[in-house]
Amino acid sequence: MKNKIDKFDLQIMSVLAKNARINYRQLAELLNTTRQRVSRRLERLEREGVIKKYTIIPDFDRLGYIYVAIGISLKPGAPIEKIIETLKEDEEVKVIQRAIGYHQLIVHLVAPKNMKEIERKIHELSKKVEGLEGMDMSFVTDIVKFELV
Repeated sequence: MKNKIDKFDLQIMSVLAKNARINYRQLAELLNTTRQRVSRRLERLEREGVIKKYTIIPDFDRLGYIYVAIGISLKPGAPIEKIIETLKEDEEVKVIQRAIGYHQLIVHLVAPKNMKEIERKIHELSKKVEGLEGMDMSFVTDIVKFELV
């Protein structure tokens, strides 16, 4: 990162975390600055990879899906990069996170609300993970808070 993140950058990201659909003019008014300043900062934050994506938080229950968080523990020497690349190709895998602790990877997937289908998906996923030591699953029933900044 070329430029250091300052208080203004954090303010922009905090507002966007609550409403990514806000336009530059509204954002500038909220932050008591100019639209041009907001535009320049956002372009820099995007270019430098600080802001990677603008997204939504869907209600999976209303869509007829279930959200599953899976902690994956790997045996020593397991090919983590290869595993990540394989998991990236899976359409139902929505998030892949590296982790330090009991699990080396945390995977989030969205599956139809059908236990047989979920069982099939988990089994399929476990076969893709070379060097799998264990998996722990949690079914997410509600996203109560989702603020990253």
